[in-house]
Amino acid sequence: MSSLIIDLILCGLAYVILIYVMATMTKNSLKKGGSSEDDGDGGVEDFTPPKIDLPPGVQWPTDSPKTRLPEPVEY
Repeated sequence: MSSLIIDLILCGLAYVILIYVMATMTKNSLKKGGSSEDDGDGGVEDFTPPKIDLPPGVQWPTDSPKTRLPEPVEY
């Protein structure tokens, strides 16, 4: 057998072993975490957006005044 065939067989065997180990680890973690009560890492959730101090003359799009229709351009 050439070294290429041996390398391919060893890589395939390592791949199968890794997939088996990952599948068994995933199956165990799915059994433990079956409940949907754990929805985060803990702490207080604050959904309010931060207040950002913008430089003078800069406005957020929601705070900007309503724009008029643009004037037509003559060619």
